[in-house]
Amino acid sequence: MPNPNPAAPRILIVDDEPSARSALTALLREEGYEVQSAADGYKALGRTDEWRPDIVLTDVKMPALGGIELLARLRERLPEVAVVIMSGFGSVEGAVEAMQLGADDYLSKPLDLDQVLLTLQRIVAGRALASGIKEARAACGSADAETLADLVGQSRTHRELVELAGQVAEAPVSLLITGERGTGKQHIAHLIHQLSGRPGRLVRVGCSTADEATLTEELFGAESRVLAAHRGTLLLTDVDALPPALQARLLGLLQDRCVTRLGGARLEIDVRVVATSRDLAGAVASGRFRQDLAERLAVVGLRVPALRERRDDIPLLAAHFVQRHARRLGKTVTGCAERVLQILFGLDWPGNARQLETCIERAVILARGREIEPRDLPREFTAATADHRGAPVIPGASLWDIERYAILQTLEHTGGSTSKAARILGISPRKIQYRLNEYGLVKQSAVAHCAPRTSEPPATVRPQRTGSLADA
Repeated sequence: MPNPNPAAPRILIVDDEPSARSALTALLREEGYEVQSAADGYKALGRTDEWRPDIVLTDVKMPALGGIELLARLRERLPEVAVVIMSGFGSVEGAVEAMQLGADDYLSKPLDLDQVLLTLQRIVAGRALASGIKEARAACGSADAETLADLVGQSRTHRELVELAGQVAEAPVSLLITGERGTGKQHIAHLIHQLSGRPGRLVRVGCSTADEATLTEELFGAESRVLAAHRGTLLLTDVDALPPALQARLLGLLQDRCVTRLGGARLEIDVRVVATSRDLAGAVASGRFRQDLAERLAVVGLRVPALRERRDDIPLLAAHFVQRHARRLGKTVTGCAERVLQILFGLDWPGNARQLETCIERAVILARGREIEPRDLPREFTAATADHRGAPVIPGASLWDIERYAILQTLEHTGGSTSKAARILGISPRKIQYRLNEYGLVKQSAVAHCAPRTSEPPATVRPQRTGSLADA
């Protein structure tokens, strides 16, 4: 899956056990993280003076300065750094104490690689989500938190859109916002109104949801929505569906800054018109919409990109929707499993962000644990990525699909030799073994190699990705 942070997150591992420290360091580097390590709390503090980490993974029980003391000092010196406590069976109380003192999460020893990666991804995604909201707030000034909530994103196309909205917000001209259904055109309109400084209300009229008589009454009747928007913003959604007679009246409003109410009364009005449409140019070309009115509406045009054009924002949006609906539904779901994010990233989302939110809401309802799993997604989403026998289709395949195909095809070419396949692919044999374990294709010998050394029979080893890093 794509990294939610464009720069590789920095992780500092603090553990007095050299083998555990080196194994975890190697594994996280293979996953794309920038990693350094320290043997105790004092050495970790010294390391942070010259190399500031984003996340610290620290053992609880260490000589000199232990994990709890290190947490307290990090909170004083680097309050923005995320701290994850690694706790053995005998130090569960220490982990509880650490969480009470402000640790971001904890991991039980022996470590499970799946859980380590999920914890890190959750922290990175959460930081990126907070950063995205912070950047949007900086770009959008006085807009309230509710408006900004659905404008999360850090892709270049999304940032450029939000910046442009901020630039044109105060200009007293009509605006046209185009984009596919579900892209968030109305969120952008609300943002522009909030940043405009206009003292009046934002009044919305849906042009595709009523017949001509109803629309005429709504816009110019006794309870005129146009007058209700005086000194504010009139938002016309799906403006290309406006009947011809009302197109003429809207053109008159834009030209004369006057409104003629039903019955003949003519009133001057100060209203800014913001219109949305999926394809106003197409409506003009087909003769369904007046070209002169289209030109008046589109003094400034903004195009909201489809979700498939800003795939880098999918992890952030998914995290935001999980947070929103888990809170609303009273669920303890905190994020998405890695495979879920891979599936979400690989889909085209014809319904865009709205469809993604509906998918996440359903998954939060069905989730049985802390993370959304593939089984919680609608069947049509998982079915689209279920058949991995053929070559992945690009574009359309997720990075997980592409990596899986590359590994299995290379292993077939090398006659099953993981060492030869690793040299060809430029990765370690251990990573290939992890991936085979994840795909459910690993041999028992490989599972035994990756699993913790215990007195339990091999049958107790979990059939997912590597079960433990305790003795790696």
